[in-house]
Amino acid sequence: MKRLAVIAVAVVGLTAGLTACGGQTPDRGEADLVIWADANRTGALQAPLKAWAEKNGLTAVVQTVATDLQANFVTANEAKNGPDIVIGAQDWTGKLVQNSAVVPIQISASGVSQTAIDAVSYGGQVYGAPYAIETLGLFVNNALTDNAAPATIEDMIAAGRAGGGENVLCLQVGESGDAYHMQPFFTSGGGYIFGANSDGSYNTADIGIGAGGGVQAATKIGQLGAEGVLKTSITGDNSQQLFNQGKCAYLVSGPWALADIRKAGIDFTLSPIPGFAGLDPAEPPLGVHAFFVASNAKSPAFAQQFVNDLLSDITITRAMNDVDARVPAQDALADELKTSDPVLMQFLDLAESAKALPSIPAMDAVWSPLGQAEAAVVGGADPKSTFEAAGKEVANAVQ
Repeated sequence: MKRLAVIAVAVVGLTAGLTACGGQTPDRGEADLVIWADANRTGALQAPLKAWAEKNGLTAVVQTVATDLQANFVTANEAKNGPDIVIGAQDWTGKLVQNSAVVPIQISASGVSQTAIDAVSYGGQVYGAPYAIETLGLFVNNALTDNAAPATIEDMIAAGRAGGGENVLCLQVGESGDAYHMQPFFTSGGGYIFGANSDGSYNTADIGIGAGGGVQAATKIGQLGAEGVLKTSITGDNSQQLFNQGKCAYLVSGPWALADIRKAGIDFTLSPIPGFAGLDPAEPPLGVHAFFVASNAKSPAFAQQFVNDLLSDITITRAMNDVDARVPAQDALADELKTSDPVLMQFLDLAESAKALPSIPAMDAVWSPLGQAEAAVVGGADPKSTFEAAGKEVANAVQ
């Protein structure tokens, strides 16, 4: 039985403990409002949630579910012992709606990025209150390369090797792959996940993983593995650490990496991720994080009040951003940060060339096969047969 570690953090005098396996979930106690989140967002939400709750004469608690947050939320909600709100990514939307785990919310879109609103919409209804936008960029260690804005992947490799660093690039691959971080290279090589119907919706019968462009992308990714540019030994646990130790000329990561890079004292530049020479531009994934209201919330009115208050001004989101820096979905906070943290807000510019990941339920079947296929070809597996097999696995899961 897999042990699930859950850290519950009470913010208004409430106490919750650790939970273990067997489908157990954090105990909400007597709280008026319960929110589930990952560790970063729990820490960021503690102080502003406490202030909001005290202002409204309520008790509120934010609890960290450290593993499989989406799946555990769906299960707990069905059993009617879950939270009132969960913080998750926009590509959860379709799966949450399919499982009747969340309800549409009524929010004012005034002053909020329309791209973010669209990302958490499904079937013409808004299901999430978006608070942060994220994408990937190229962090450059200026001490290890004199090319801070390589035009192509090939230029990046040449500049990284010339600088004499231990690694040209830190991009987390690992043994199981990381399709999110590999997406810019996959799209530049010609790969895509799902095609589009004439009305703009996704066509899940058109899977671009094992098709021509996908195989071309796989071949290019495999070449980077053979050249030692991509490595399965570089993982989500050590990629940023290696960069912060001065062992990588370049790092592919997002705004969450900024704080530790700054703390490490690295002289860095943030640039767009380049694509392969002569092929498509790199298209990093656009992510949106939002607050979703549970369909079986015990306090639906308080949950709706919170998401309304979240976006009505920037008090809560500003306080969250002070702890866990993200690119805000609110225009007013974005304008503030353009002055106070212009490097962070470069990610807003990078997001212009990014593409929102599909929020349809079928995305749940994509990440593991695609990531594993990418890791396999980095490790030397045949690109064509490996990606064709991954494409068939996705097709069997979604049809």
